[in-house]
Amino acid sequence: MAEVALVTGASGGIGEDLARLIAASGRDVVLLARGAAKLQTLADELSNAHKISATVLSVDLSSPGAAEDVTRVLAERSITVDMLVNNAGFGTHGAFGRDDPQKQLRGLQINVIALTTLTRLLVPGMIERRRGRILNVASTAAFQPGPLMAVYYASKSYVLSLSLALSEETAGTGVTVTCLCPGPTRTGFQDRAQMNQSRLFRFASVMRSADVARVGYDAMIAGKALAIPGIANKIGAQSVRFIPRRVAARIAGAMNADR
Repeated sequence: MAEVALVTGASGGIGEDLARLIAASGRDVVLLARGAAKLQTLADELSNAHKISATVLSVDLSSPGAAEDVTRVLAERSITVDMLVNNAGFGTHGAFGRDDPQKQLRGLQINVIALTTLTRLLVPGMIERRRGRILNVASTAAFQPGPLMAVYYASKSYVLSLSLALSEETAGTGVTVTCLCPGPTRTGFQDRAQMNQSRLFRFASVMRSADVARVGYDAMIAGKALAIPGIANKIGAQSVRFIPRRVAARIAGAMNADR
């Protein structure tokens, strides 16, 4: 029986590219996002191209209880998840005190609560079967505070910290936990966050989502705890260890600014 991978945020960007890599490896996929039509198109393409099973779950992970609903549906359909890819993410751009508080909460629900809950609900079964892989998609934002995207940066710091802790906890159980920390990547994220005019996306080295997905996939298969795609991103992520956090925050704020 083929392994099954659950991929959240699979309707575009890094999530879609990860789903393509997983399906090409012969694993069945469960594709989760809000847009059912795009997911079904992708599911049909992957199942026809790779002769695998592709299941569509149209779910809004920003809704309280969504992760529990997902695992309930999986149980009802007798789908056992061997690989969990927590890719779904949401961020807003702007000063904390002027930003929409409902959007901030939505970001926390997706980036933190849903990711944590899905992992908590699925990891015990993986440990019991002594087989499983988890890939949590964070960001190089996880390594420093980020003015003008304060909630997003903080949420990704949580994802990084949780992932590294779980990687250590699960050592020797047959389950691995990998954290992928991309830098600026050409996806739909910058459009939704209204960041196209920020210095970060105008001047930084922006990677293709397919290249980022490949780095994350290879690291997950190898069981690595941390993967940072791109030399510039690696240097940037590590350099914040050697400068005061206040200075790192100031630099991040300048890059997030529109001008």
